Amino acid sequence: MMVDTSVEVGGKELSFSTGYLAKQADGSVLVSCGETVVFASAVMAKEVKADQDFFPLMVDYREKFYAAGKIPGGFIKRESRPSDRETLVCRLTDRPLRPLFPKGFVNEVQIIIYVLSADKENQPDILAINAASAALGVSGMPFKGPVGAVRVGRINGQLVVNPFYSELEKSDIDLVVAGTKKAITMIEGSSKNVSEDDILQAVEFAHEHIKKICVRQEDFTQQVAKPSLDFSPFEEDQSLKSVIKEKYYQALEDLKNITQKKEREKAFGKIGEQAINDLEEQYPDSAGQIKAFVDDLDGEIVRKRILDLGARADGRQLDQIRPIDIKVGFLPRAHGSAVFTRGETQSLAITTLGNPDDAQRLDQLEGEGQKKFMLHYAFPPFSVGETGRTGGVGRREIGHGMLAERALDYAIPEEDDFPYVIRQVSEIMESNGSSSMATVCSGSLALFNAGVPLKGAVAGIAMGLVMEGEKYAILSDIQGLEDHLGDMDFKVAGTETGITAFQLDIKIEGITLEIMKDALEQARKGRLHILSEMKQVIAEPGKNLSKYAPKIKVVKINPEKIGEVIGPGGKVIRKIIEETGAEVSVENDGSVTISAVEQEAIDKAVETVLGITAEPEIGKTYKATIKKIVEFGAFCEFLPGKEGLCHISNLAWERIRSVEDLFKEGDQIEVKVITIDKQGKVGLSRKETLER
Repeated sequence: MMVDTSVEVGGKELSFSTGYLAKQADGSVLVSCGETVVFASAVMAKEVKADQDFFPLMVDYREKFYAAGKIPGGFIKRESRPSDRETLVCRLTDRPLRPLFPKGFVNEVQIIIYVLSADKENQPDILAINAASAALGVSGMPFKGPVGAVRVGRINGQLVVNPFYSELEKSDIDLVVAGTKKAITMIEGSSKNVSEDDILQAVEFAHEHIKKICVRQEDFTQQVAKPSLDFSPFEEDQSLKSVIKEKYYQALEDLKNITQKKEREKAFGKIGEQAINDLEEQYPDSAGQIKAFVDDLDGEIVRKRILDLGARADGRQLDQIRPIDIKVGFLPRAHGSAVFTRGETQSLAITTLGNPDDAQRLDQLEGEGQKKFMLHYAFPPFSVGETGRTGGVGRREIGHGMLAERALDYAIPEEDDFPYVIRQVSEIMESNGSSSMATVCSGSLALFNAGVPLKGAVAGIAMGLVMEGEKYAILSDIQGLEDHLGDMDFKVAGTETGITAFQLDIKIEGITLEIMKDALEQARKGRLHILSEMKQVIAEPGKNLSKYAPKIKVVKINPEKIGEVIGPGGKVIRKIIEETGAEVSVENDGSVTISAVEQEAIDKAVETVLGITAEPEIGKTYKATIKKIVEFGAFCEFLPGKEGLCHISNLAWERIRSVEDLFKEGDQIEVKVITIDKQGKVGLSRKETLER
C-alpha cells in the first residue's frame, strides 16, 4: 500500500512516501525536500547468532553522484569506498536511533540510505536521519521512535530551520539536532564563538520543529499499519544475576580504592575471571552472561556512589578536572608541535604548513571545492594498552577528527592574513576518555607553537551524566569508565568567550533543556580552567615561523596578465619554478602565491613574475640582456619576456661602426625606454644612461 504525507518545516515541505520502492525490505521510505530525495531501507535479521548479547546496528549512507548529474572522477567511474562526509552522516544517523531499541533486542538491523537526487540547496544529511527513522517506523521493528531531525542556523541574529547551503555560509551557528517528541537525543555542530545561552535557544527552537516531524511520522506509520516483526528478546538468567551480586558486590565495591585505569582494569578482570571459574559449571547454559553481569554490577556500584556520595571512580569531585601537563615544541623538525596530557589521556599534535597547492580538493554533490585546514586524528591500539588492527581509518577516527577540526576551524586566520594550507595531526598516545577534546587542546597549542595567528586559544571538555529517575549528577572531564557506564557524552569546545563546537550523545531516551543548561555551564567553567593552564605554557602565537616551514609571498597582478605568467601549455610558469626553486600558483583573481623554504628563491620568483607582468615606462631605466645583434643595433630583453631595439645610434654617444665591436650576445647593459609605438614596439637607448 502506497502512503504519502508531508509536514511544513520552516516554510519548506518535508515529504514522506512508502509502498513503491523496495517492497521486500522490512521498511523503506522516500523523504524529499525541494528536489533533494533520500531513500532509506531498514531490514532486521530473522535469526540471532548463538550467544549474541549485544545489539548490532549498521547504518550505511551513500551519496550517489548521479543525484547531482555528475560522473565520479578518477579512473574508476563508479562510487568507491565511503567518503569522510558519508561516514560522518552514517554516525550522525546511528546515534539518535540506537538508544531507542529495547533492552534485550539483539537481532541485527541494517539501515541503507541512498541520496537519489540532490538539488544543491537542501542538505541530504537531515533527510537521511528522518528517512531512517520513518523506515524503522513502518518496518514493524520494536523501535521506540519516531526521531525527528533538523538543522538550525542563525543568520543576522535570526534562527533559521534547515537553511540552504548558501544561507549556511552566512550563519554563525550550524547545529544538527535530533530527538523525540519528549526530549533531545543527539546534537552535532559548530558555531562561531557563540554563548551557551545562544546554543540553548537554538536547541529549544529545533525541538519545536522536531515535535512536528515526529507527530507526522507517527501518523505516517499508523497509516501503513504494518504488523510487528517477531523477535525473541535476549533473556537474562535472573538467578545467576542474583548470585553474582551476592558473591562479588563487596569485591567490586572495594575497587573504589584503585584510581589508576590499568590497575583497576586488572583488578576488575580478576573478579570477572573468578566469577567465571566459580559459576560456569553451576550455570552452563548462562555462562556467557557472567562477564556482562559483573560489568553491570560494577556500573551499578559506580553510579550509586556518584549519585549518593558525589564520589567518582578516580576520587575526583563531580566538577574537578584531571591534572594537566603540557609541552610545546616537542618535535625539532615539525613546524609546530605540542603534547597535551590530561589525566591518563595524551595527545601529541603536529602542525604542518603548506602552500596553496597542498589544499585538499573536494568533489561533492554540491560541487567542487578546496579545504585549506584539515585535522587528522589517529587512535592506535597501543594507546589503550591493547593489540589491534592498524592501517585504515575507522569511523571513530573520522568522527573524532572532524569534531576537533570544527572546534579549531573558527580560530584559523583568514587566508588574506595567513595564506598557508594547514594540516593538523593528533596522535593519541594514551587514552582514558575524552581524546577528541584533548586533540582540540593539543591542536591549539601546536598551532600557537607554529606561529599561526589564531583568533584565540581553543580548549575542549567532555561532560558526563548519571541519572536515575529525577536524580542526576553531571560529571566534568569524564574518563573512559564514566563514558562506558554513564548516560551522556557531551563534548563542548570553545575559546574564553564562546563555543566553537559541540557533540551530544544520549544513551537514555533523552534529556531536558534544564539538564543541558547545567551541563553547559559546568563545561564553561571547566573549559576556562583548561585554557588558563594552557595559557601558562604558551599565551600567544609564536612571532616567527619554523625555519623548516615554507615562506609564502602573495603578489597581485592584472588578471589580464595571467596568461603571460602561465605561458602556452604552462611553459613560462614551469620555467619560473625550475629556475628559482619556488612553488608558484596563480588564481583567477590575479593572486600569485609564491612559496619556498629559502627567502632567496621567493625573491627571485617575485622579481620574475613582476617583471613578466610589468608594463614598460618611457623614461625608466632597466637592466637588460642582449639577446640578438643585428647590423642596425641590438635586441635587448629588459623585462622577462619583453624585448626592445637599441638602435646602433643609441648604444653610445660616440659613433659606432659595428655593434660587435663593443658587445656580444648575452652581455648585460643598462638601457632607458625612449619610445613605445602604437604596436607596442619599444625603443631603447643605452647612451641615455651614460654621461656625455
